[in-house]
Amino acid sequence: MNSTPPRARRLAVLAAMVLLAGTTFGPELATATTSTVPACAELDQMKIPASVMSLPTTGGRVQSASVKTSVVSGKTIEYCLLDADIFPMDPTAPAIKMRVALPHGWNRKAMMFGGGGYNGTIPDLTMNMPFGPRDQPVPLARRYVTFASDSGHQHGPGTVPSLDGSFGMNDEALHNFAAGDALKKTRDASMFLIRHAYGKNPAEVYFSGGSTGGREALIVAQRWPQAFDGVISAYPAWNNLSEVLDLGYLAHVLSRPGAFPGPVKQTLLYDSVINACDGLDGVKDKVISNPRGCHFDPHVLRCTGGADTGPDCLSDPQIRAVTAMSTTFRWPYRIASGETGYPGFPFLSGADMRTPFLGFGTTAPANPMPATSGYGMQYWEQWVKYFLTRDPGYNSLDLDPKRPGKWLDRISHLSTIQDRNNVDLRPFARAGGKLILLHGAADELVSHRSTNDYYQRVRDLLGPEPTHAFMRYYLVPGANHANFGTPAFAAGWDSLSALERWVGAGQPPANPIVADTTHNRARPLCEYPAWPRYRAGDPDAAQSFVCTR
Repeated sequence: MNSTPPRARRLAVLAAMVLLAGTTFGPELATATTSTVPACAELDQMKIPASVMSLPTTGGRVQSASVKTSVVSGKTIEYCLLDADIFPMDPTAPAIKMRVALPHGWNRKAMMFGGGGYNGTIPDLTMNMPFGPRDQPVPLARRYVTFASDSGHQHGPGTVPSLDGSFGMNDEALHNFAAGDALKKTRDASMFLIRHAYGKNPAEVYFSGGSTGGREALIVAQRWPQAFDGVISAYPAWNNLSEVLDLGYLAHVLSRPGAFPGPVKQTLLYDSVINACDGLDGVKDKVISNPRGCHFDPHVLRCTGGADTGPDCLSDPQIRAVTAMSTTFRWPYRIASGETGYPGFPFLSGADMRTPFLGFGTTAPANPMPATSGYGMQYWEQWVKYFLTRDPGYNSLDLDPKRPGKWLDRISHLSTIQDRNNVDLRPFARAGGKLILLHGAADELVSHRSTNDYYQRVRDLLGPEPTHAFMRYYLVPGANHANFGTPAFAAGWDSLSALERWVGAGQPPANPIVADTTHNRARPLCEYPAWPRYRAGDPDAAQSFVCTR
């Protein structure tokens, strides 16, 4: 049995790849001296051989290379910015457009960023990690190489970038996005370019993403367990098709006559839930720390007689709608991924009118879907038109997720592409990989209950101790989706430094503290299923709370 640690074995392999680069990638790399300053001009128009990518492509090319100087996290950073295309096998499929930022003074590390929604744009390479801190430099300012892609398609003109699903008409583009194929192609092409830029490989490679990017983070750990040393996955939409079916069900419910609770009634619901459950953790601070302990019955808001009699109550159709949103949706048929339902959203989520776009929206679903309806309703419409029926004129409200009829086989097939639910992360753990999983308990768009389920599945398969050896899951009270709008708790934690210590020094996160970046307060970041309970002292100080189950 090989006693060499997995990380050391990977570094030895990477070193061997550099030594062999003269025959594999061209003589210029074999004779190049290593440097922390990228050879930018030499990369312009460079061909990326198809052979360096483990999935089928027809190669790629750097389209432009230019030296940039930017102030990032208060630091002046000079870097080489590459724009490149990875060419498809299907000539009718769009190219994968990718970008790499190669800093001067490189720290020998690299960070790949995930996308959001339906993607369609290249993420900002100067961005932070999801729920990242405001008082620490972002990866590029730490002299990381940062890279990302549009996942294999570009949003159309006049469309919201993350809400254009029209690429789903093409099978290769669909697999690049939903199955994550573009992730590995982008990663492989980026490693090739990094080797040519600096004459050596990164010592550590990380992935960070939230929402769709969170799903992508779990995909790379599942499908390519040796490709990344550490992964940060935040509010991951890992069971993408399952959530889409729930969103479609909710679109149907909310489109019924009288069912949609308008903005005033959404605020009523949100305030009522806060008033009922805020103090259950020992302090009233507008944050519900133990969402599983919050049992709210919307019938207490019922209008007299059940009819809509004004802004201070909910009608019976509105009560049915908000109950549907917070209840597990189960479909009465089998799909190939094996998923059977989606766990629904807490009342607190969609009702928070500080972020109406992500929750209920301000307008009931209709055909065509209003831009003022919830993000999830618009996501559903794009999926029906371009992924499922491939008919841009199809009325998404004509398709009932409970009774899909002739579309069942197509739904089942798509589930094998979109539900990335293989929780056997043992190969990732054996390779030395570390995974930090984060979710906000007031998420409006991806239910934290779904992430709870994912984490529990990993523990059930691997066992508690093996899971704890490589994975941490933190549920952040009061945090919403991506700190969008003005959340009750705008989470900020330096997950990257924690992951670096875990990967590089074998030191797992110890007693982490998450800041509320807009309210000057902090809480202990508790490992799920623990939550922070107030014991005594300053309610804005983390030490005044204790993680409890």
